Amino acid sequence: MSAVAHRYELRDRQERYRGRIFDVVTDEVTMPGGGTATRDYVRHVGAVAVVALDDAGQVVLVRQYRQPVGRHLWELPAGLMDVDGEDLPAAAARELAEEADLTAGRLDLLVDVHTSPGFSDELVRVFLARDLADVPAEQRHERSEEEADIQIVRLDLDEAVGMVLAGEITNGPCVAGLLAAARARDAGWSALRRADAPLPR
Repeated sequence: MSAVAHRYELRDRQERYRGRIFDVVTDEVTMPGGGTATRDYVRHVGAVAVVALDDAGQVVLVRQYRQPVGRHLWELPAGLMDVDGEDLPAAAARELAEEADLTAGRLDLLVDVHTSPGFSDELVRVFLARDLADVPAEQRHERSEEEADIQIVRLDLDEAVGMVLAGEITNGPCVAGLLAAARARDAGWSALRRADAPLPR
């Protein structure tokens, strides 16, 4: 017989910082055994990422500079949920076009990732894109700031998984997406969810 789980109740919330991409708050929450505790964390707008897999079994990776870690990282085409009214599959298609100059004839859901739940509520939904085609040159997004420096490559999916295991790919959604894609491929794509599946609660 399992014990009854404690119900954590929010007693108070103080906003410390409000920004375009994230806010920082302090919550006072009831704790097991009585009393309360405060928890500081980042409330994030959310993001999407895309494992774009071509007919040859190659995956599209981008190499992009990230200031918080002070270096370039291998990542999936990805971006923020910062367009009002845009649903997650549409955001994934937009990011794939903007960062990799590609469209997808098929989009499935691979995996949902809470990137760092110890201090942030950020959730990244990772999609699998197949039946790829190039965006016509005259319709391509003009990349700026860090995106102007993006390097786009295609690698065999198993080679990319090897880079994850070798510590050469450390971006969390990229790690999760590549491993999930390899597992889903080995299972004959039978475990994929619909692109519009509800978010985890």
